[in-house]
Amino acid sequence: MSGPTESVPREPSVIDQIAESYLADQAVQDPLFATEVGVPGHDHLLTDFSPAACTARTVSARATVHALAESHPVDDVDRVTVATMTASLRREIALAESGERVGECNVIASPLQAVRDIFDLMPTESAAQREVFLHRLRVVPECVDTIIDGLRHRIAHGPPLVQRQVELVAAQAATAADAIAANTGPLAEDASLRDGLDVAQRDVRVAFEALDAVLRAEAAPVATDVDAVGRERYIRFLPAYLGADVDPDEAYAWATDRLSAIVTEQAALADEVLPGASVAEAMAHLDSLPRYAVHDRHEFVAWMQELSDRAVEGLAGTHFDIPAKLTRLECRLAPSSTGIIYYTQPSADLSRPGRMWWSVPPEQKVFHTWQEKTTVFHEGVPGHHLQLGAAIVSDELNAWRKLASFTSGHGEGWALYAERLMAELGWLDDPGDRMGMLDSQRLRAARVVVDIGVHCKLRAPAALGGGTWDAEKAWQFLTDSVAMDRAVLRFELNRYLGWPGQAPSYALGQRVWEETRTAALATHRDWTLKDFHTRALALGGVSLDVLAGELTST
Repeated sequence: MSGPTESVPREPSVIDQIAESYLADQAVQDPLFATEVGVPGHDHLLTDFSPAACTARTVSARATVHALAESHPVDDVDRVTVATMTASLRREIALAESGERVGECNVIASPLQAVRDIFDLMPTESAAQREVFLHRLRVVPECVDTIIDGLRHRIAHGPPLVQRQVELVAAQAATAADAIAANTGPLAEDASLRDGLDVAQRDVRVAFEALDAVLRAEAAPVATDVDAVGRERYIRFLPAYLGADVDPDEAYAWATDRLSAIVTEQAALADEVLPGASVAEAMAHLDSLPRYAVHDRHEFVAWMQELSDRAVEGLAGTHFDIPAKLTRLECRLAPSSTGIIYYTQPSADLSRPGRMWWSVPPEQKVFHTWQEKTTVFHEGVPGHHLQLGAAIVSDELNAWRKLASFTSGHGEGWALYAERLMAELGWLDDPGDRMGMLDSQRLRAARVVVDIGVHCKLRAPAALGGGTWDAEKAWQFLTDSVAMDRAVLRFELNRYLGWPGQAPSYALGQRVWEETRTAALATHRDWTLKDFHTRALALGGVSLDVLAGELTST
C-alpha cells in the first residue's frame, strides 16, 4: 500500500501514456463523453452512434487492453492503473461484443438523453462559446441519423428492444428540442447568431421528430413486452456497473436482509418523530410540517446551495482534506424534467465547476427538505463532488485516472457511503433528516431486490402474490417501501427496467466501501477516519475489485 500523495508530481510512465492515448481516442470517438468529463477541443461535435462507430470504439478498447498487458508497471500508481483499466475495459468489451452497445434505448442513459442533456453543460457567456454551441446544435440532425442507424441495426440483429423503453424514449424525443432550446437564450440575444439559431432549431426539431417516428413506426411494433433481460445477459451488465464480480443470488439475499434492517431502524425512528406512529404515518407527519416544505423550485435550489456550501466549510480539515480548488460547487435547475438530482464533474482545467442539477417534474409543486438533505451530501460533499474533484486535482494520476476512470459501484457506492457517514458525523441528527437518509438507503436496498428480481426472473415474495417478479410487482414493492414522490418513483422504476445492473451498484458498492473501511482501520491501527478517506480518494476512480486490496494490504 503506497503512502499519502507526494507533493512533487511523479514522472509520467509508459502506462500513463497508454492511458492518456486511450482517453484521447475516446474524446475523438465520443465528443459527448469528452464534454461530460471536461476534455477540451471537442465541444463543437457530437458522437457517432452508428454500428461502425460502436465497433471502432470497441477496437480501441481491445488495443488498449493488449498494450497494458505488454507493459511493465514502474510503481504502485501504474499497477493500479493497469488493474483498474484492464478490468473496466474487459467488462465493457464483453457488453459491446454481445451487441448491447448498439441501438441502446432506455429512459435515462441512451443516445437521445446524451445528446439532449449535453447542452446543459455548454457555456454561452462569450461570443466564442456561443459559436461553439451553435455549431454543435447544427450537427444534431447528423447525429440523430446515426442514432437511427443504430436502432435499425438493433432491430435487425438484436438483442431485442423493449416496448416500455421504446415508448418512453419516443415521448422524450417529442420534447427534446424544447429541452435544448431552454439553453439557447444567450444565442437568441446575439443578433449575429439569431438567424442561424432559428434554422438550426428547426432542423433539430425535424431530426427529433424523425427519431420519434422511427421509434413508433419501426421499433415499437417489433419490440418485446418483456422487461427482463434474463440472467445470461444480466451477468454481463451487473459486473460492468459494479466494478466487481458478484453472484446475483447472494446479492439479492443480502439486499433483502439489508432492507429488513433499515425498516427496523425506520420503525424505531418513527416513534421518535410521532409517538406511536408507523413509518408511513411518521413520513406523512413530516410532509405536513411547514419547516420541511419549500413551495418554489428556485428557493429549493437556493436551499441546496446553502447546505452544500455549509457542508464544504464544516467538513474541510476535520474528517476530509478538501482542496481549496473544490470549494466551488454550483446548484442548478436542469432543463429536463425527469425528477432526478444528479452531479456533473468539473472540467479538466476547473473552468467549469462541479454542478448539482435538480430535474423537476412539472407536476411537483412542493419539495420536502427532510427527504433531500441526504441527497445534497450524496451529490456534493462528501459525495460525488469531493470524490471526483479530488481525482481531477491530483498530481499523481494520469488524465484517464483523473477524468474517465469511473465505475458506478465505486462512485455511487462512495456517495451512498457518504450519506451514512454524514449521519455518523452528526449532520443528520434531526429526526426528519435522518428519516430521509434512511428512506434513501431503503430505496437503494429495495432496488437491488427489484433489479435482480425482475431481470433474473426470480420468485417474488409471498406478500406480492408470489410468482415471478415483473414490473407490476416491482411497482407495488417500491411504493410500499419508499416515500419518494410517485412521479419521480415511476421514473426510477422505468430506469431500473431499462438499465439493468446499474441500480444495484449503489448499495452493493456501499457494502464494499463499508467493509473496506472496517478492514483497513483494523489493518492500519494508526489510521484515523480522515487517513482512510484521504488514501481512498487519492486512488481516484478504481474498480471495486482493486479498492479493497489497495487499502487493506500491509
